[in-house]
Amino acid sequence: MGSGAWSTDVYRAASAYRKATGASAFAYSDGGARTVHPTLDPRGVAARESRDSTEHPQSLAVAVLFDVTGSMGGVPRTLQQKLPQLLGLLLRKGYVTDPQILFGAIGDATCDRVPLQIGQFESDNRMDDHLGNIVLEGGGGGQMMESYELAMYFMARHTSIDCHERRGKRGYLFVIGDEMAYPKVKAREIRKVIGDDLDEDVPLRAIVDEVRRRWDTYYLMPAGSHYAGNRRILDFWRDLLGQNAVELDDLDAVCETIATTVALGEEACDLDTALADLRDVGAGDAATTVSRALARIGTGRTPAVRGTLPAASGHADQVTRL
Repeated sequence: MGSGAWSTDVYRAASAYRKATGASAFAYSDGGARTVHPTLDPRGVAARESRDSTEHPQSLAVAVLFDVTGSMGGVPRTLQQKLPQLLGLLLRKGYVTDPQILFGAIGDATCDRVPLQIGQFESDNRMDDHLGNIVLEGGGGGQMMESYELAMYFMARHTSIDCHERRGKRGYLFVIGDEMAYPKVKAREIRKVIGDDLDEDVPLRAIVDEVRRRWDTYYLMPAGSHYAGNRRILDFWRDLLGQNAVELDDLDAVCETIATTVALGEEACDLDTALADLRDVGAGDAATTVSRALARIGTGRTPAVRGTLPAASGHADQVTRL
């Protein structure tokens, strides 16, 4: 996947049509769907691929996975509304030549009908289609845990990205949520949801270490979610990801935060320029939120060489509040 080019005009036309006809941007879910859409079903998928091509010779994989349980159910709606800011910053400002973006959704494999949804890496407006096919289940188990570890497993073992395989550069993985992961990847859940036949469970830390070898991984906890600011949850993710465990005090700034993190990681600009660019595209309200985060974590990202693993820090001052 990953062919074609993003068009803001096409996005705006589709939005205008939905507004005129009363259609939902999430028609599949809002229409009563309770099973995973075929385009987002992880079962039996060998790999979601981000590939170089004549059209996109320097592909860069960016994955955005979000919790759709409980109070987190509004996140994809915000992402869908802010999608032009994310793509506009990456492309119009020249931060990344050939971004290929995957969207996915995380539920709870212990109780939800749709515990994992994974789209394709796309360069064009099909990424908006994948967002629209997500089931906003709104369930969850109510025990401050969701199945983030299933998503980590998929990203570690069922993605193939040329930015790393050809150039030794990690892709970017952003997980947006407000709860902890379960302590291990359960073999029985993997068989049911993804289809792999594991001999035994995989400890959470082992799968996180595995995914971070190829993915520069961030956990974003947005304000307004049920467990926003919960120290137990923040400490949990801080122990796994160090300073890349981040609090968002404004959900509306999530796309700008992601785009600017990628821009600084790619050394496409400095922070002052990035903040000026936010104002230039009409996202100046997000500048304060983004500035607090990226003053710490945005410039510390360097492309990983194959086989290397960045160390997570357990120090309390490494959790960043956006």
